[in-house]
Amino acid sequence: MKRKIIQPERKVRSAGRLQQSDRKPKDLNVHARSQWQWTWTKMGLLSLCILSVSIPLLLHLFSDSIDLSRPSDIGLNHTINMYLTPEEGVRVGVWHTVPEHRWKEAQGKDLDWYEKALGDGSPIFIYLHGNGGNRSAPHRIGIANVLSAVGYHVLVLDYRGFGDSTGEPTEAGLTSDAVYLYHWVKARSGNSPVCVWGHSIGSGVTTNTAVKLLEQGKQFDGIILEGAFVTGQRARDQPIEHPFTWFYWKFPYIQFILFNPLKNNIFVFPTNENLQKLRTPLMILHAEDDHIVPFASAQEIYRIAKKAQNSDKRVKLVPFDGALGYLHNGLYKDPGLPEIIREFVQSLMT
Repeated sequence: MKRKIIQPERKVRSAGRLQQSDRKPKDLNVHARSQWQWTWTKMGLLSLCILSVSIPLLLHLFSDSIDLSRPSDIGLNHTINMYLTPEEGVRVGVWHTVPEHRWKEAQGKDLDWYEKALGDGSPIFIYLHGNGGNRSAPHRIGIANVLSAVGYHVLVLDYRGFGDSTGEPTEAGLTSDAVYLYHWVKARSGNSPVCVWGHSIGSGVTTNTAVKLLEQGKQFDGIILEGAFVTGQRARDQPIEHPFTWFYWKFPYIQFILFNPLKNNIFVFPTNENLQKLRTPLMILHAEDDHIVPFASAQEIYRIAKKAQNSDKRVKLVPFDGALGYLHNGLYKDPGLPEIIREFVQSLMT
């Protein structure tokens, strides 16, 4: 009796297995495709993560491989390298690029020629760069090339502790370096207007420097802030954090990957307080898709500066559409940037 009962069960089960086996190939194909799709998705996400880390690393290694004393090695054929000593024990590297229309004349010239060229009447820009890297970073060269093409001198400073500059980077030290460079330029520039361009962290150095000069009875002829941030208190007493706080909090290891010279020091950069003291014509450039410093920061800077100067002619905000994809470092790519700069500088001379 057991056999009579067991055998039909086996047949039923076998039939069930046969029915299931009939459906398996199709089901397996669907399941396999979904598994492959998920695998490729994970591989894509992993690749993006690797790129986000490796690109800054590669850029750093590339910039580190450049002999900063020889800008001509990377095609800067109307640029000379020099070293200044803002204080004992500190030597800072600077690239001086002359206006593009003088590039042929500049071939083979020495530092003395470049110094005298500062007095040719062309506007002069001191460029104060952002965090990490050195004066050979592609976007910094890009800005220098744009300014040179418009017809201006550009001096790009590597603060102490950056590039081949010696010394320990501190907020006071970075400001001292910029103040020293301003006086060095003014001693050679004659009646040429001297402006400053501060990018990212360099915007904090810029406003610090402008206030220091104001205390000495001096001032820049014009200020351009790119990708700038504010610290302190917003309107309605809303606190503002340092723009890189969230980045280091989410990725605490990244400061070592990005070789950040500032990681061991505390910086304040009271930009909002500084702006309230300044009366220098100011232009604010900011990409709406800036992923490091939100566009709201530029709007706040504009609000503070406009109120302090009581003028919408002396303070300008120039936004760049987020669809252009410039992010934090790409404004130099904009074809309209040369004319924007030219109009701003011309307004300083009227």
